[in-house]
Amino acid sequence: MARMTDQEATELDEKWTNNPPKVGENGTGFFARKQKAHLIEVDDFSSDYLVTKARAENKTPKQIVRELISEQIVKTAV
Repeated sequence: MARMTDQEATELDEKWTNNPPKVGENGTGFFARKQKAHLIEVDDFSSDYLVTKARAENKTPKQIVRELISEQIVKTAV
């Protein structure tokens, strides 16, 4: 993997120091907009459950949430 030179690191530092990304509330900041993500807040118990279940099933928490929601939609539609 290529490494930055001191000159490149200095230039990158200056760029982000002089032009910091704009952050916003409720997932409206720079990175959330770039990823087209919808951020939601969950409590510690729910977060731990999602991470544990995802690891056990070798999936991502996003996949687990999608499956749980899909199951609820099917139950509701019947």
